[in-house]
Formats: sequence, structure tokens, C-alpha cells
Amino acid sequence: MKKLVILFAVMSILAYSDTYKKENKTIRNSAGTVKIDGKTYNSVAQDRRVRFVILHYTAVDKDQSVNILTKQQVSSHYLVTDDSSDPVYNLVSEDNRSWHAGESSWGRLSNLNDSSVGIEIVNMGYTGTNGEMSFYPFTDDQIKKVAVLLKDIIARYNLEPTSILGHSDIAPQRKQDPGPLFPWEELYKDYQIGMWYDEDAKSSFMTSYSTLTTPFEVQTQLEKFGYKVDKTGQYDKQTTNVIRAFQFHFRPAKYDGIMDSETYAILLALNTKYKK
Repeated sequence: MKKLVILFAVMSILAYSDTYKKENKTIRNSAGTVKIDGKTYNSVAQDRRVRFVILHYTAVDKDQSVNILTKQQVSSHYLVTDDSSDPVYNLVSEDNRSWHAGESSWGRLSNLNDSSVGIEIVNMGYTGTNGEMSFYPFTDDQIKKVAVLLKDIIARYNLEPTSILGHSDIAPQRKQDPGPLFPWEELYKDYQIGMWYDEDAKSSFMTSYSTLTTPFEVQTQLEKFGYKVDKTGQYDKQTTNVIRAFQFHFRPAKYDGIMDSETYAILLALNTKYKK
């Protein structure tokens, strides 16, 4: 029963209308009158604005999240609170850009505010000092709502699994959200959402990393997958940050930013699966 209530609450806010849908209409204003024919012809040279969905945590409580996302210079298309009685709040029309991604890139695309839907989840983020991070978990209710919402967005825009990303994936030098406790594996296995590696492929690559594997090779594989990383040939700070972002998403049991056999095997397995 609870799942049905959650489903109804989420779907009720997803009654989607394309504000700029092509249609026949008549425009009348002080300049005059003109008929618009939106039915006779349709150009093949077009695509949809939305190519990605980016997941975030707010790092503040519900009230602060609402205030920040509605009254300050940052926003998201959707807000999932930590109150199970709340619906998912639609803060910005999907026709418009929300200011959630900031300086960002994935693959050949940058400034992903232009091409993404942003989903913020109320979660306090992490605590810690001296580089140690202790992350807060998400609730089952939040993940269920996110899954329903993602399913809807993916279907409407025909998005690929590679289009569902975290903020730390697209901005690894400055962001950690949604963090290692966001259940990417659960989304993939229970809801068929996003990316995950195949265990057999991972096992086959477990001996691929050794002391002979160069930082340049690692950087090349990370770049191939989609991360922005300068191929300096060194395990510098920017490379460590990218490795940590990758671990947040795909190896949450260990996110120290240090490349090792398992992390590299997962990376190769993912590139084999999604970047053929």
C-alpha cells in the first residue's frame, strides 16, 4: 500500500506538458495578427534539450533546501525531501534550464545546465575533518521516489543508461554528491536505471592493473568513460579527485582516490560495456 501511495504522489506531479509544443494557433497582439501552422511541416533537424539527469544531495535540511533552491542563485528541476508525506516538488519546468550543475562536463559536452534535468535530494551530505568523510544515508522512500521520477524522465527523453549521473561525476574537482551511500547498484538492479558493471567482466580484468600500468593509461580510461581529466601522466590531485568520484559511483566501499586492481577492473568492465 505504501508503495502505491508513493507512486501516486510522484506521478501526480509528473503530468508533463511541453510548453512550446508545435500546434496550430493564431497570435494576436498590438503588432497585428498572424496564423501559425505547426502541423503541416516538421523538420528532421532537431533534438531534445535534455540529454542527462544529474543527481545531487542538498547538504542542508528540508526548509533550507526549499529556501536555497527557490530564492537564491541555485535551483533544480525537482526536489525530493526527507518527509515521506511530501510529493516530489517540481521547482523549474523541464523546458527551462535550472542552475544545478555549475561548471561541469561529461564526454564532449560541458556546461551541463544546458542539457540536463537536475534532481536534488534532501540529505545532510557528510561530516568529517582532515580528509575523512562520513556520509549520511538516504531513506528508502527517497530512493523509491527518485526511481519513479527517473523512469518517467528516461522514457520521455529516451535517455541511455550513460545519461544518469551524479554531480561528482560531472564536477569531480569540487563536488562529492550524491556520495557513496547513494544506491546506484540498487537503481540498476531493481529498477534498470543507470549504469553498473557485469561481475564476470570485472573478474576478467582483475589482473589488468599492475605496477606497470601508467597514470597516463588510467587517465585515458577515465577520459574514455566520460570524466574530464588532464592526461598529465601523473597521479596528481585532479586525477585523485576523478578516481574518487568514480569510486563514489561504482566502488562505494572504498573511495580514497587511489587506483588499485579492483577499481581499474571495474573501470575497464564499464568501458567494455558502455563505450564500445
